[in-house]
Amino acid sequence: MAGEKTRSVLALGGNLGDRVQTIQSAIAALARTPGIKVLGQSKLYESHAVTKAGVDQAQPKYLNGVVEIATSLKPKALLEELNRLENQFGRVRIERWAARTLDIDIITYGTELIETKALIVPHPRAHERGFVLVPWAQLDPQAKLPGLGSVQDLARSLEHEVWEFHEA
Repeated sequence: MAGEKTRSVLALGGNLGDRVQTIQSAIAALARTPGIKVLGQSKLYESHAVTKAGVDQAQPKYLNGVVEIATSLKPKALLEELNRLENQFGRVRIERWAARTLDIDIITYGTELIETKALIVPHPRAHERGFVLVPWAQLDPQAKLPGLGSVQDLARSLEHEVWEFHEA
């Protein structure tokens, strides 16, 4: 149906440059994007970098947050728009797991289960990531991760991996 909106959860993070400014500007850019309405955003949380080899405390810390949106964009178009925004904010894709200015992941898209070469939703590692679950649980204590249950329950065992960000 034309104009029908799907609620979606997006995770934003970055560990290069002015992290706060980048995430705030990216959320503002999302809100200006045709077909996307930002419904809410979490507080920001810091976490250690996760690399291919695991947690790396020598890398710059990540700043992370979650937003809930309503979108009329189909999943592929939403992904393309998020990739465009990442590029606009200086994202360089040289190596997977590398440091970055901005990363935006689709965590959920309504209750849809999507598995294509370019996109898997719900995000396949969301349930393992405190930097996704803790902000999401803070934003929406009633949230459910399709197939895995309560986000708040899932976040409880990962709370030690993140800490609420407070600007100096």
